[in-house]
Amino acid sequence: MLITGGALADGRVRDVRIDGETIDAVASDLEPAADERVIDARGKHVLPGAIDVHVHFREPGGLQKETWKTGSRSAAAGGVTTVVDQPNTDPPTVDGGSFDAKAATAAEDSLVDYGINGGVTAAWRPEELFDRPVFALGEVFLADSTGEMGIEMDRFEDALDRATAAGVPVTVHAEDADRFDPDALSGDLGGVGRRARSERWSAFRTPDAEAAAVERAVAAGEDVEGHVHIAHTSTPEGIDATAGTGATCEVTPHHLFCSTDDCDRLGTFGRMNPPLRDPDRRAAVFERLRDGRVDVVATDHAPHTAAEKNRTLTEAPSGVPGVETMLPLLLAAVRRDELTLERVRDVTARNPASIFGLEHKGAIEAGRDADLVVVDLEDPSDIRAAALHSKCRWTPFEGMTGVFPEITIVRGHVAYERDTVIGVESFGDPIGENARARDPIGAVDDADGGR
Repeated sequence: MLITGGALADGRVRDVRIDGETIDAVASDLEPAADERVIDARGKHVLPGAIDVHVHFREPGGLQKETWKTGSRSAAAGGVTTVVDQPNTDPPTVDGGSFDAKAATAAEDSLVDYGINGGVTAAWRPEELFDRPVFALGEVFLADSTGEMGIEMDRFEDALDRATAAGVPVTVHAEDADRFDPDALSGDLGGVGRRARSERWSAFRTPDAEAAAVERAVAAGEDVEGHVHIAHTSTPEGIDATAGTGATCEVTPHHLFCSTDDCDRLGTFGRMNPPLRDPDRRAAVFERLRDGRVDVVATDHAPHTAAEKNRTLTEAPSGVPGVETMLPLLLAAVRRDELTLERVRDVTARNPASIFGLEHKGAIEAGRDADLVVVDLEDPSDIRAAALHSKCRWTPFEGMTGVFPEITIVRGHVAYERDTVIGVESFGDPIGENARARDPIGAVDDADGGR
């Protein structure tokens, strides 16, 4: 396969040849072979496939919300070629048996490459998890969220110590429940669904609760020289607490593009943990994305059915879908000159690959996995739930502008082609310990390396 005439994130026009599952060459004026499929990308951009290190595909236990089949197809349609699934399924992924069962399902059904995280509870079995290709430990919950897997700090510190000894990163859901404000949920909370006063959820799970938990998690990581990755930071204070440390952080599209100003529109459909923040904090988080203080954008894709969300504020589950809309929203921000294309490439591909040791992913270089996305920045569209592929069939970004992929390629396989086909064959491969142990890629020509 040969992609011709596309601009890379840095603006240089290059052809990209794929041989099997890897990139064979990145150069100008490559000649097509007689039997080679040619994709004309003139006037468009070719980006490395996005790596979403935070999804909840809900299988096992939540098949009404999402499955590996529907979630991975939604990912491919959004330009995401690798996902990392979190452990708060039913049963939770906390031992060898639960890991093996989830891995078997993903191997059978996933259209994109995947990693599987191990979780921490009172019943977790670290010796079994670390004997398997676990991608990371976590999402380790320092406060309860979906799945009720919140743990105390002493158990977190023990888990961090064990993971560090095993060479495994630890992803942390950082909120301190002792700093929540229960008074925020007293009195009139409104009705159900979009009539509920969901700004109360933002007042309940306070910004201070996040910042305090981030500081403690980062300090614990420094004590044992472990790798702590802070999930879904929603405040500038939380992001700043990782600065100058060995920790890394991610932000989500819903915390970048939505705020408490959207609570009336979303109602309980906008309930998530951590919650939406006020417009000033949202803007400050976005500024940190723009200037480089944010390491990764990941979705925390956490779908629930519309019926499940259409409850009272205290009854509705937390979480929103987002794996299909992350890259489109960021590309629309590029169109508005709010972000550079290189920054989007870094936080969705290059940085996740570097942080988690995925040497064969995250860049358009000879020898890397052929995970590629072709996009046309001059072809924006409105985001509509009816056009998305997640099983939950709704989105918090309804009506916002996105730039969706034209083609998504996963290790040389066309997984998605707009208006033509979304792949039916499941060819996703596992990543994790085994992938990180693969032989390093060969030397790359300096003239075309490092996109």
